[in-house]
Amino acid sequence: MDTRRAAPALALEQAEAALVEHYPRLVRIGYLILPPSLGRHRRVLSAHALAQRALPRGKSAEADEVPPVLPAQRDGSAEQGRGTDAGYVFLRLRVVRAALAAQRPARLAGRELRWLPRAPSPLPRVWGLRLFPRAGESDEIALEQRLGGLEPAARAVYALRRVDGLPASEARLLLAAAGEPEERIDAALRAADEVDGAVPLTDPCALQARPTDLLRRRQYTRTALVGGAALALVLTTMAVLPEGWGPDGPAAPPYSENTAAEAALDPQGLRRIPADGWRQAARTDFSVWPARGSSLDDTGLLRRALAVWARPGDEVTVSSTPGTQTGPPPGPAQLLFAGEVGGASVVMLYDGLRLVRYAEPTGAREGGVALDLARVDGAELAGSSAVVVQRGDGNTRYLTAPWVTEVSVAELLEPQRPAAGLAVDEQGVTDPIHTSSGDTACDSFPALELTAEGVERPFLLADLGELTPALLTHGAPGVGQDGAAPTSSRGQWARVACQLSLVSGGGVRSVNAWEFAEQSLPHEGGTARWVCGRAETWRGTGARAWTQFVDPSSETPGHEVVTARVEDGTACGPRDPGVLSGLLWRSPEESWFLLAAGSEQVTEIAAHGGVTGRREGRTMALPAEEGVQARLTGKLADGGELVMLGD
Repeated sequence: MDTRRAAPALALEQAEAALVEHYPRLVRIGYLILPPSLGRHRRVLSAHALAQRALPRGKSAEADEVPPVLPAQRDGSAEQGRGTDAGYVFLRLRVVRAALAAQRPARLAGRELRWLPRAPSPLPRVWGLRLFPRAGESDEIALEQRLGGLEPAARAVYALRRVDGLPASEARLLLAAAGEPEERIDAALRAADEVDGAVPLTDPCALQARPTDLLRRRQYTRTALVGGAALALVLTTMAVLPEGWGPDGPAAPPYSENTAAEAALDPQGLRRIPADGWRQAARTDFSVWPARGSSLDDTGLLRRALAVWARPGDEVTVSSTPGTQTGPPPGPAQLLFAGEVGGASVVMLYDGLRLVRYAEPTGAREGGVALDLARVDGAELAGSSAVVVQRGDGNTRYLTAPWVTEVSVAELLEPQRPAAGLAVDEQGVTDPIHTSSGDTACDSFPALELTAEGVERPFLLADLGELTPALLTHGAPGVGQDGAAPTSSRGQWARVACQLSLVSGGGVRSVNAWEFAEQSLPHEGGTARWVCGRAETWRGTGARAWTQFVDPSSETPGHEVVTARVEDGTACGPRDPGVLSGLLWRSPEESWFLLAAGSEQVTEIAAHGGVTGRREGRTMALPAEEGVQARLTGKLADGGELVMLGD
């Protein structure tokens, strides 16, 4: 049930804070609404311009509605926790309105002038560089093509559903406020229903840079005669060059001669670990993986992979996890794999800090190739037990570590179902499995269950759309945290799995689920559970934490209420294991209560604002009115104070 209430004005400071906090979401909404025909460079800059220009210029701006601080329980299945901030709701409306207006024809005296081009918007200008979002898999490209065939209003509906999980009723109201006619809104809702909602979305804030045409920029200062001579030279060179790739494949030309750099690009200099080398090593990570695959002696393939890593050309699609450097290898790298997987020739390399995957179409001598980089420094046994070797058409193949003795697929949403075995060939490559990376529907969430030699219990890894799957752990942060994967731990993950798509693409190293409190609900509402999830990254910064309320009346996974989210904090982690959260809850007798719960360090909870009260212990239930605003504080056993998560 929507509990938002009207407010007269929105302070500029509140809108600015919302812009900073939710900037990636606003840019993504604008990017999805803008037409792909703009081109990736101009479309990215236009999306950032829409988000930046959404900030009002005056001291305050009228807002349609201001939601309560605490999220309210609701009956629908739309994602909780998004769109509840008044500043964000106001900015989102301005972004949608501007994105739609930019695609409407100019008007004069009430008539559309389709022949008159619209004036270009004052984009953020980037001189000397071309910016592109990280390229996705084939299904992401297909989604871009599908969205390109829709009307702007339909793309807006799709963006609001995918990014903020808005139901049709709220999307209709927002489009109407943005100036869309009623008949177009109906058609847009129908068209958006036909678009696949399970494909990962492009992140327009994760960009890669390429230079513009450097030769052309320099020719501006030359005379026409010199320019004509240069053009003739280029045409002559192109006429005598052979078709297809050169010896270095689709790599760019070398920029300078450097002995150390050339040594790093020599296939003969690649380090190769013997098959049993990991058994005698002091460490158990990627540094002791042996070289495997059917193409270990294919010098041409290895040379192309190293050259593209050092100098990716225009035909190379480069992607990297946040915080990962994309520069060339600092020295001879370690070869992990070279072989054919799923119709592609793949090379996996490791330089001590990064994993690198190079993939080209098997047997091709021209065309596009892919280069993926991921930071993996500090990886331990579990975190270095599998990497994605090939992904496409919703399926993923993994290359497993030499110490992995058994691979199974566990369905997190059905913890009682036994894990199904997954075949692994002699090179360590698994059969393909369907993954749910970026799937907001959350009808299924398979995870890898790996058994390692010398490790007593198996552990879980989840594909979050990156080169390395994330380790799933459970229990209290620090001493109580466990990475084992018995049926009991999978039962805890059934309630957290549907939130994993929200942290995909963020360079996530591990995710922990912690049930920090149980609470008996008023009016014989049963026993609720409070869960805190925390995603840690390889780079250390950018960790995300959230709390969930598991209502006993809704036992189906995927319908939990997310009560708070925070990024770059220490809550629910080893440094700060304390957590306090709350929400408005409607009892079976249709009465509203303010519920709150804290971790075991909390000895007393107090409510301030629209609801006031104080209760000893670490749970609280106070009578409340629908839509009320409140703040929570908790008293700790050592005398300190704990504020609610996200406050």
